[in-house]
Amino acid sequence: MSSDPWGRVDETGTVYVRTADGEQVVGSWQAGSPEEALAYFERKYEGLVVEIGLLEKRVRTTDLSAKDAQAAIGHLREQVDAHHAVGDLDALRTRLDKLVETVESRREERKAQRARQADEARHAKEALVVEAEQLAQSDQWRAAGERLRALVDTWKGLPRLDRKSDDELWHRFSHARSAFSKRRKAHFAQLDAQREEARKTKERLVAEAEALSDSTDWGLTAARYRELMAEWKAAGRAQREHEDDLWNRFRGAQDVFFAARSSVFAERDAEQTENLKLKEELAEEAEKLLPIADLKAARAAFRSINERWEAIGHVPRDARPRVEGRMHTVERAIQEAEEAEWRRTNPEARARAEGLTGQLQAAVDKLRGQIEQARAQGNNAKADKLQQELDGRQALLDQALKGLQEFGG
Repeated sequence: MSSDPWGRVDETGTVYVRTADGEQVVGSWQAGSPEEALAYFERKYEGLVVEIGLLEKRVRTTDLSAKDAQAAIGHLREQVDAHHAVGDLDALRTRLDKLVETVESRREERKAQRARQADEARHAKEALVVEAEQLAQSDQWRAAGERLRALVDTWKGLPRLDRKSDDELWHRFSHARSAFSKRRKAHFAQLDAQREEARKTKERLVAEAEALSDSTDWGLTAARYRELMAEWKAAGRAQREHEDDLWNRFRGAQDVFFAARSSVFAERDAEQTENLKLKEELAEEAEKLLPIADLKAARAAFRSINERWEAIGHVPRDARPRVEGRMHTVERAIQEAEEAEWRRTNPEARARAEGLTGQLQAAVDKLRGQIEQARAQGNNAKADKLQQELDGRQALLDQALKGLQEFGG
């Protein structure tokens, strides 16, 4: 007879294993010694230990389904319960019981996880639908179209929901995309129509611009080109394949006209610059007549200068006020000298001036007397009113006396 802590072999060759419920028959051994019998069934026990360990690892580290895990546990439990091994079978049963609990716990966790994932997927798809419905009303055609395509890719990456919920959300999502596509198609159809109308308008503008390119009516034609440019901008863009060609023709026609105008203006500017030089010399000659000592000689000299001035022609626009102002200053000086001479030599004007001065002096003297009388009577209001009238008459008298002085009186 042979034994160890977990089993024994009796004299008949029967092998037993010790359990919490007492000894259980493992089997019969007739092929060798009792030690060999125990060693054989202990190896079978070690095999069960290894299998249970492997199953525990699979449950812990892989996505083994609860159903497959329970089947494997059941198979191992049958082997343990068959008592065909020598070792701590109760410990193996305990491990299998714990493994059952683990599998059940993981099954509940996975169930909860699937529920969370389904809920997250639902919220995610609902958010996609809401965004898609908002984008369906957008006029940012390119950006919104790209975003809708990205939303489709996101949708494809999400788990499916239950059929009813998934179908309902997909219907809203698909409807939003279709609505956007319909609006975008209508927009670009309208845009195409507008661009075709712009093309026709610009064809007309190009034809007129080309017809005007050889005009020499510089002012009117330049103004018309500005109007054509305003009409061009207001017409909008034509189709891309026409826009550049039309613009090149339109701009080219303008360039021909303005190049010709610039050439003519350059020649004119050179001529006007030379005219300015000549007029500045005449203005300097005229200024030498000041101050006027001999009116008759100054008048004759200025007339000669002015005749030569008028024969010269135009000067640059920005220089005209300055150089003409110099001539006008001399001309005004001659006119003032003529007026002074006329006043000195006109007896009728002198008589009128003396008569007016006498009348004003009499009126002033009379008003002064009335003011003194009013103040003596204490009537200051009347005196103040008469004083205002006196001030006005006195100013006229001073002016008349100044004019009379000009006659040499």
